[in-house]
Amino acid sequence: MTVTTSEDFARQADPFRRELLAHCYRMLGSVHDAEDLVQETLLRAWRASGRFDSERASLRTWLYRIATNACLTALAGRGRRPLPSSVVAPSEDPEQPLVRAEVPWLQPVPDAMVWAERADPAALAVSRASMRLAFVAALQLLPPRQRAILILREVLELPAAEVADMLATTPAAVNSALQRARDRLAGVGEDQISEPAEPGLRATVDAYVTAFQNADITALTRLLTKDAILEMPPMAVWFTGRELYGRFIARVWAVRGTDWRMVPAAANGQPAVAAYVRGDDRGYQLHTLQVLTVTPAGISRNVVFADPGLFATFGLAPRLDPAAGAR
Repeated sequence: MTVTTSEDFARQADPFRRELLAHCYRMLGSVHDAEDLVQETLLRAWRASGRFDSERASLRTWLYRIATNACLTALAGRGRRPLPSSVVAPSEDPEQPLVRAEVPWLQPVPDAMVWAERADPAALAVSRASMRLAFVAALQLLPPRQRAILILREVLELPAAEVADMLATTPAAVNSALQRARDRLAGVGEDQISEPAEPGLRATVDAYVTAFQNADITALTRLLTKDAILEMPPMAVWFTGRELYGRFIARVWAVRGTDWRMVPAAANGQPAVAAYVRGDDRGYQLHTLQVLTVTPAGISRNVVFADPGLFATFGLAPRLDPAAGAR
């Protein structure tokens, strides 16, 4: 690679920016930290570009090597970023007080940050599975090096020898760590990371939005799977099953009112909605971002995020005009 200016380097490295962000996000579980690490990766690569040998590795592989090691350094001494369902038992009382747990939680990532608007459909289907919230949450349970090896081998499909070179270890050690990682992730259900048929997915989401905006708890719970999960980081509480899910949503309507508007969004290759509730000024105030897992049997999980910093990342308006019509 011949680089004469920072502009030349940026031009050659820029096509890899989105996939590097996805890689760092899988490693870190934070879209904000992933953005920082991509910038650090590109800066390190620019400074070392004179030592890059295209006969030993492609530019893409070299950038992944820098990014992976930057992530491992960043993860040293840090706790994992879980979802509530990973760290506490499910609650059986939808009326219990909601207590915030001030720990770093897993964040969602906007689709637009990791996929180009006209991405190849076949490649997109494969990469979406590796970005699902359930899969990324499971990755956070692995030790950092196991996490890196599983991503490099299973998601990016790099040879064991190449991964070993990246991490200054041996192919045997890579294969051993990969097997341990696979064993740890064996409990992640395939239905949580599969790609439902698009027409069915859209119809289910539209029906859920209609039921929520109509405050129709019967219609809403009918769209859920029997063991549907509802979790709400940073609240360290979650519920499983149609009944408890429905009772908690009924509590939300009782406390916040039943006048809501939903705006479509997309996160982690999954459908999402931004929920706005009528405020005292008669306008609709942004309340939560809800990321849905939709299967042929119905909605199996709703992860509800209430972090204002995430709202800005998704480009969500903080307020809708009172005249906004129902979606």
